[in-house]
Amino acid sequence: MIKKTLIAASAISLSAFALTACGAGADSPDSDSDDTIVMGFAQVGAESGWRTANTKSIQESAEDAGIELKFTDAQGKQENQIQAIRSYIQQKVDVIAFSPVVETGWDAVLQEAKSAGIPVILTDRAVDSDDTSLYESFLGSDFVVEGEKAGQWLVDNAGDADVDGDGTINVVQLEGTTGAAPAIDRADGFADVISADPSIKVTASQTGDFTRDGGKKVMESFLQSDDTIDVVYAHNDDMGLGAIEAIKAAGLTPGKDIMIITVDAVHDGMQALADGEINYIVECSPLLGPQLMEIAQKVVAGEEVEERILTEETTFTQAEAKEALPDRQY
Repeated sequence: MIKKTLIAASAISLSAFALTACGAGADSPDSDSDDTIVMGFAQVGAESGWRTANTKSIQESAEDAGIELKFTDAQGKQENQIQAIRSYIQQKVDVIAFSPVVETGWDAVLQEAKSAGIPVILTDRAVDSDDTSLYESFLGSDFVVEGEKAGQWLVDNAGDADVDGDGTINVVQLEGTTGAAPAIDRADGFADVISADPSIKVTASQTGDFTRDGGKKVMESFLQSDDTIDVVYAHNDDMGLGAIEAIKAAGLTPGKDIMIITVDAVHDGMQALADGEINYIVECSPLLGPQLMEIAQKVVAGEEVEERILTEETTFTQAEAKEALPDRQY
């Protein structure tokens, strides 16, 4: 059961917020002229290659399914998502879907959607609330398991990770957006698994906000204050790629002098893995569009859906990345 915390969202003027639409359908979503499903989708933003691929999957899948999509880029701000959801409620869309910027603070606006009779689907990220009646389903990954996979690889390869041979593996962690479900869960899963090996210690942990530039800046700071770093654990590929830039600028070799573990498996990350600059990637698939449209069609039709629907994902070593790259969709 996904927990939630009741935090009232502040009212925001809808007139200042612009919505963009794509896909087919009538201009008036509450029109009775046809049976086209109208979905309002509030995206986190475009902070990474993963998010870009996720947006593309949703937009293309909506078009393929004949669903009219009203799409909003929240630019990483919760208040923008809340404003967009309220606009969708006002427009009387058939279903609302969104990837929450952070876990908390959604109960008030989701209660408004419930009162209006508009079903809500969570994608990619969950919310933290005790009232699970506020949404129909969560579609996405198990972020705790992703963190566990990253930690298990490090435990299994601890001998190689001890680059200087001093018996201690010092790990720096590049966290995702503070308060975001993947940042919290990937850190927890990783910490739980590495606790089995006392030689592995997280010596520094700071948010890079899921961006390449953020990862680079944080890694630069880590390198300036610590010359004993053995491993980087980045909560997504983009921060890991930023860390690679910082490591190279410091005159070190990524993947050798400092091992790198990331999550996502987007094309740039996979290429870095194939090139030996990243050592291991845990996959988090952004291609949620087809499943989301299927769930939307079911809930609009009044059918029951599972409360939590997980995506199927794997992990990649260097050899596996080389094999997968030619057919990679993102």
